Amino acid sequence: MLQAIQPKQTLLVLRKFTPPAQWGRCVLPVFAIICFGISHNALAQTKITTNAKPIDETLYTTYNVSSDGTRVSWVVCGSTQNSEGCFDSGNLEPIGKVGAILEGIPSPDAATQTVTRAVYVLDIASGASKTAVALYIYTKTDVITSSFDYTTITLDQAVGLPLIGGTGAIPSMAGNHGYLFIGTNKSPQAIQLDKKTLTFNQIGGFSPPVNVSSITADVNGWVTVTFGSYNSTSNGFYIYGPNGSFQGDGGGSSFTVGAAQAVRPPTLK
Repeated sequence: MLQAIQPKQTLLVLRKFTPPAQWGRCVLPVFAIICFGISHNALAQTKITTNAKPIDETLYTTYNVSSDGTRVSWVVCGSTQNSEGCFDSGNLEPIGKVGAILEGIPSPDAATQTVTRAVYVLDIASGASKTAVALYIYTKTDVITSSFDYTTITLDQAVGLPLIGGTGAIPSMAGNHGYLFIGTNKSPQAIQLDKKTLTFNQIGGFSPPVNVSSITADVNGWVTVTFGSYNSTSNGFYIYGPNGSFQGDGGGSSFTVGAAQAVRPPTLK
């Protein structure tokens, strides 16, 4: 029978990488393309009412990963007041192997028609060994005019995580307003990372150890970290609240369901 290992309360010291020169600043070329905006700025300068429409409501961004997993391409499309189509595009590289991509919560500024948000890219084959795991944190800024969406994506931080990766690793990542939860099917514990300070601690774990199989979140910010295969008899889960606090654990392969993306149980392996 699996026994839960109570989560550690001490935050680990942040480990930052110095980004290679190629990462520098991803200011992307503007062609006959058009699109959207988002944000993770904590200081929105304009008060927005509950019923206010998002500045970038009519814009969207699509992402594509190269066949070798080392590059993320993005395109911003949609419509502005006077035009429609695709506006801006670019690449995020180099990456050992893209394991997961997640956008942060947008921070709009109505006065400047700007939306800023984080883009989190999980690298599961980082370093010379190709087995290290790193989180790349970009800032995406959209400046929206009546006829165009000017978009830039800049790498802010690269954080090394104490997880086991590899080109064959299966990663999991979910988030809420204040935290990211990250794991791989090669590691018996997951990581809880504070979005603001970028400090993190290892969470979860069972005895005997079973590896992370999925991390899921709902619309209110409740996150479930599941260990062990969905089809296995050796599995368990931990629950974390919207404020990042540990709420409880249990046996079985329970998971959380959101409102935008369905969870397919057979993929939770």
